[in-house]
Amino acid sequence: MNKFDRQSSSADIQALPDDIAEELSRLPSEVISVDDAPSISPPAALTSDEVRTIVISLMLTMFLAALDQTIVATALPTIGRQFQDVSNLSWVITAYLLASTAVAPVFGTLSDIYGRKAMIITSLSLFVAGSILCAIAPNMPMLILARGLQGLGGGGIMPVVQTVISDVVSPRERGQYQAYFSSVWMVGGILGPVIGGVFAEHLHWSMIFWINLPLTAAALALLLPKMKKIPVFHRKREVDWLGGVLLMASAVVFMLVLTWGGTRYPWLSPTVLAMVGGAVALAVAFVWHARRADEPFLPLPLLGGSVAPYALAAGGCALGAITGLTVQLPLYYESVYHLSASEAGLALIPLAAVSTCGAAIAGRTMARAKHYKRVAIIGTSWAALCGLGLTFTTLPLWALLTLMAAFALGLGTTFPVCVVSLQNSVARPQVGTITGALNFFRSLMSSFTVAAFAAILLIALGADIPLAGEHHAAGGVVIPTEDMRHAFRYVFGAATALMAGAAFCLIMMEERPLAGPSVAKHVEMAE
Repeated sequence: MNKFDRQSSSADIQALPDDIAEELSRLPSEVISVDDAPSISPPAALTSDEVRTIVISLMLTMFLAALDQTIVATALPTIGRQFQDVSNLSWVITAYLLASTAVAPVFGTLSDIYGRKAMIITSLSLFVAGSILCAIAPNMPMLILARGLQGLGGGGIMPVVQTVISDVVSPRERGQYQAYFSSVWMVGGILGPVIGGVFAEHLHWSMIFWINLPLTAAALALLLPKMKKIPVFHRKREVDWLGGVLLMASAVVFMLVLTWGGTRYPWLSPTVLAMVGGAVALAVAFVWHARRADEPFLPLPLLGGSVAPYALAAGGCALGAITGLTVQLPLYYESVYHLSASEAGLALIPLAAVSTCGAAIAGRTMARAKHYKRVAIIGTSWAALCGLGLTFTTLPLWALLTLMAAFALGLGTTFPVCVVSLQNSVARPQVGTITGALNFFRSLMSSFTVAAFAAILLIALGADIPLAGEHHAAGGVVIPTEDMRHAFRYVFGAATALMAGAAFCLIMMEERPLAGPSVAKHVEMAE
């Protein structure tokens, strides 16, 4: 492979557009190659209206994935009654989760090989096909299989959308757009259960899947006409299918361990231990293969260095903390503060909504500040302090919700900093791959944290109680308020430790200059 010579190519680099020239100039010479370099003749710059149209279509696309992770939950009892099968209801959610987690790195890598347009069409096509099959499913097994197919598409939406944004917007400006997408997840998380309940009660449960068709059509109608103007940075190469299969297989087995461990099977049962061994063996086989393949599916050097491991760990800790709390807090609200199920759901809004505000603050800071990671370091440290307050104090409900909102504000600053730092640390033809890896590891961390928080509660309470929102069907198990309050102190302590870990990782992460308009230019524009 021919390498660029820094001295002989300086004039060529200076002739490139500013953002690409800046990116090339700060990359080490050993990673700049003829094959990997961005095109020296990119399409004409997008106008602000075109960027706005693309962002709106991508937000609508992301809304599909966000909505479908929550809209099904409130319709599950109705679905179970119609199919007369309650024992397998959890698989309607689990099948989607397994499939979407496993394919996140696949779509990210394939977008670097075949292009963003091909992958966004593929992911949305799988999503729509799965939605149609879910809506017309005649029985529970078919519904579960269709949800798996839908998950294959839904899992590809997140990394491809984030990658398209990286093609359209410079890293310095990208943090603001990441905050917009965080708000999409918040809206989807809040509206999903409400819409699902309304459809199941007043229309038909299949409407939770039929609604995806017009939304997908609208997203494609807005996005596809503009795709031809988006700069092209992908590079055709052979696909390492064996590496992809090994990675997906290890992820699926590991997710099954987290799903079944402590619920269907005891953690130390032969079944769970065998599955853990299988997941480890598949992961080792993937690493062994990736080290020997000429062009591995997920290049391991991308996960090393002074940026990627810390950004992946910080993002995983933050998302794990907020996901674990979101799943378990309704039990706390109902047991300690005696809220109804709907009131407990409303009490989660501060956690979701204020974290979006934190992401927006971090995004705007990244567009203007030279030392952009400081806002995330301060935010995660603040979240850790708030977590200590939750752990060691007994508060009335209003004070608890206020402190929870303060915790979420600091936590939210992590997401745009981690995503943009990762994308800014690799060459353009590898942005999809690293973005897929980010979503993959964050999904694994979320699942691990949910299982860990449940295990902490079970150990602290010393009883076989139903957790994760299933306590209403548990035959009237009542836990004394003080016991539940004491047990949740360990959960809050675990969330605090995660945020402290995120702060440490952000401190250790290298802060590389962001490509894009200079800080001075942003100041001038603001004035």
